[in-house]
Amino acid sequence: MLIHVVKTRETLWQIASSYRIPIADIIETNELLDPNQLVIGQALIIPSEGIYHIVKSGEYLWKIAQTYNTTVQSILENNTEITNPESIYPGLVIYIPASTHSIQPGETLWQLAQKYGISLQNLIKANNIVNPALIYPGTVLVIPSKPKPPINVNGYIYLYGDNAVPVVKKDGAFLSYLSPFAYLINEDGSLQSIFDLPAIQAAREERAVPMMSITNFTTTSLGENLAHIVLNSTVITERLLNDIINVMKEKGYLGLNVDFENVLPIDREAYNRFLELTVTRLHAEGFFVSTAVAPKTTGEQKGLLYEAHDYEAHGRIVDFVILMTYEWGWRKGPPQAISPLNQIKRVLDYAITVIPREKIYFGFQIYARDWLLPHIQGQEAETFSVQEAMVRAINYGANIQYDSVTQSPFYRYTDEQGRGHEVWFEDARSAQAKFDTVKDYKLNGISYWALGYPFPQNWALFQDNFTILKY
Repeated sequence: MLIHVVKTRETLWQIASSYRIPIADIIETNELLDPNQLVIGQALIIPSEGIYHIVKSGEYLWKIAQTYNTTVQSILENNTEITNPESIYPGLVIYIPASTHSIQPGETLWQLAQKYGISLQNLIKANNIVNPALIYPGTVLVIPSKPKPPINVNGYIYLYGDNAVPVVKKDGAFLSYLSPFAYLINEDGSLQSIFDLPAIQAAREERAVPMMSITNFTTTSLGENLAHIVLNSTVITERLLNDIINVMKEKGYLGLNVDFENVLPIDREAYNRFLELTVTRLHAEGFFVSTAVAPKTTGEQKGLLYEAHDYEAHGRIVDFVILMTYEWGWRKGPPQAISPLNQIKRVLDYAITVIPREKIYFGFQIYARDWLLPHIQGQEAETFSVQEAMVRAINYGANIQYDSVTQSPFYRYTDEQGRGHEVWFEDARSAQAKFDTVKDYKLNGISYWALGYPFPQNWALFQDNFTILKY
């Protein structure tokens, strides 16, 4: 797939024509709410199994053909605007068609997947094959251009009851794990129950493993004193673990995610001991254990969020660790990128030195925020979906800008009351930059916070980058 950034006065018809694909394919892939309304700076995914190569200074057609294992003649046949092969110029977009294969008698899809070094799942998906048994000699198949690394995907969701079901049904195909958030711990070690059975059942139908989540904090309480009480009492800890195991067995959870936040620095070792005990008890019952940790850049980082989160200990004790690499642009702080990639890489640079890469999950937020300007300390930003961010950009005629340092899009607008606003969100460019980072650092997973904020471009790009692991 290719990402196209809308320019001044560009129309969808012009964009579709330049890439030789139907307008309907762009509309469907990006789930455009109003195809007649594009925003300058908007990033669109261009769906194609082929490759679009942008000519660089000093490049020649024969060299480009060699790079993509094709011929100059094939390139010319698929790019009729090139009238003189010797005079291509920097910036020219050249279409390199995908490889194809005409099925011969006796060949199977499995054999072809093996031959081309791709997964059977990707071969079927690339050709929209409904029934693999109904493939006949002479059928021409598109061969996906690159193998996709396998990856684990967790999705947190804080919608309960029947409200969770349509979200899980829509996104469940992309998930290895689903984590309803969350069971709040009481001071006596008991748990406040949540109505999570509909989400669990929907997850199972989508082959997403239900992962129970427990926490010590709420939107109105940091939870540091609660954590101190629970972590330093063997009686309370024992009751908590018993309740966790009972809930997991009763509701069909297969794993646990521990999200203790704002733990007092003096309770760092107590938290580590709790995790060791939790893993011992739950592994004996056949369950896995993960944790969620604040985004640290050093082992000595100060602050209530960070000091008690011992990366090295978590990496040694639990089965995997979710890095909460988001919320730099938090709802009560000043406007800025919510998940700035330059900051995230600092966290990853430290994390990989103390946690095995195969245990690290990259935290990915999929929502937008709108701050009033000028920002007043403590004034809360509005949180909504990426789709809503695009609607506002269209309605207010905003031009989308892209910050190259944080790898994040943003825009500003003035509302009907004359108030200034600044919106930070995610788009195809920022999502691809994060996927590239996951691959560059060779991480084992991605964890989304949180499902229920529509961001269709994310999932389209995700399929283009990874093979989702299912259990």
